[in-house]
Amino acid sequence: MTSHRHPYDTLGGATLVTSALAAQEAGVVPATIRKWVQLGHLRPSGQQGRSHLYRLEDVFAAERATRRAPRRRNSATAGPASRPTSAPLG
Repeated sequence: MTSHRHPYDTLGGATLVTSALAAQEAGVVPATIRKWVQLGHLRPSGQQGRSHLYRLEDVFAAERATRRAPRRRNSATAGPASRPTSAPLG
C-alpha cells in the first residue's frame, strides 16, 4: 500500500503549504507570494525538498496586510471631466 501525502502538512498544529497552494488559498498568483517574501510580509516556515513551506495563517496575515483599500475619488484630484466648466467670456 502506498501512502498518499496530503498537500497540507502540519507542524506543531500549524498548517504548512507550498507557495503554489499559498497563492491559491490567498487568491493571488505564486509571484505575489514570492514578492511578499521579498518585501518581508511573509517568511518561509519550513522546506520540502527545494520548495519553501509557509504557515497558512501567515499567508492570510500577509494577504490582509497587503490588501489595498478601495480608491476614492475626491474633487481635488478628479480629472477635468468631473470639474465644472465656466461659461466662455465674451
